[in-house]
Amino acid sequence: MIKYLAKRIFRSIFTLIIIISVVFSLLRFMPIEGYFQNFDKLTEAQIQAGLSNMGLDQPLPVQLFNFFKNLLHGDLGVSRTYRTNVPVMDIIVEKIPVSVQFGLMSIAFSMLVGFPLGILMARSKGKFWDKFGTVFIVFIQAVPAAVYYLFIQIYGTELLDISMLYNANRPITWVLPVISMSLGNIAYYAMWLRRYMVDESNKDYVRLARAKGLSQGKIMSKHVFRNAFVPMVQYIPNSILNTVIGSIYVESLYSIPGMGGLLVNVIQKQDNTMVQALVIIFASVGILGLVLGDLLMCIVDPRISFTKKGGAR
Repeated sequence: MIKYLAKRIFRSIFTLIIIISVVFSLLRFMPIEGYFQNFDKLTEAQIQAGLSNMGLDQPLPVQLFNFFKNLLHGDLGVSRTYRTNVPVMDIIVEKIPVSVQFGLMSIAFSMLVGFPLGILMARSKGKFWDKFGTVFIVFIQAVPAAVYYLFIQIYGTELLDISMLYNANRPITWVLPVISMSLGNIAYYAMWLRRYMVDESNKDYVRLARAKGLSQGKIMSKHVFRNAFVPMVQYIPNSILNTVIGSIYVESLYSIPGMGGLLVNVIQKQDNTMVQALVIIFASVGILGLVLGDLLMCIVDPRISFTKKGGAR
């Protein structure tokens, strides 16, 4: 297990290095206006001096090497246009608690709704709840998220008689953003839990339990759900990535002062230093979720081995 985990961590770090290198290189092809405030008022000499001061006049490999060297010391650079010359980490640290709060609430809500929906779909295969859940899942996967996000904001705020924008002092304004960020994960949990429970229901040990006279409720709760939940555990940390993706648009839509809304803002302002810092954080969170998924699955079911032949990943 330790050997496998070490390999996963090494591969995750390697993947993160590739992502950082690609994002860093692509941003260097962006217009240089993103590194200056009041670019139109600067002379050519001032622009060249500014580029030299930031090290942007050096070859790309040298710039990338210097960036990684500073990154190892926790230095992600300074903001150029969002907040001039303010360290990037100082800005991000202010936003992290808000994003974490909304992320945890949305994941908790997704589990509270998604798991029961998946169980109902599996227990009533071909009946109302199964058809209802299938329609919901297809709708969430087929319709662009931006569309139903807007509908939720427009009609939800009217129904609840609240402002369209987030207010930290009014928890009622948190409801719609949390629901919006949860919908993708609700569909995700329900779809996979139903699939795993239906697969388990057709196995021999379930037929044996029925032959012994156990009720359908006991079979589903004590046997089917327990075994179906093991592979589901792997997807729970992965859902962090879905939450992050949703938060980028939802936070901007409701003017929530988190990292998702910040990313949209700095892209609009062409603050390339801020953009690459936020991409690094989001990529790290997504990769960490994948590693935690495998680790949690081993903890929940010790029978699973990633090192034995036949169980290798």
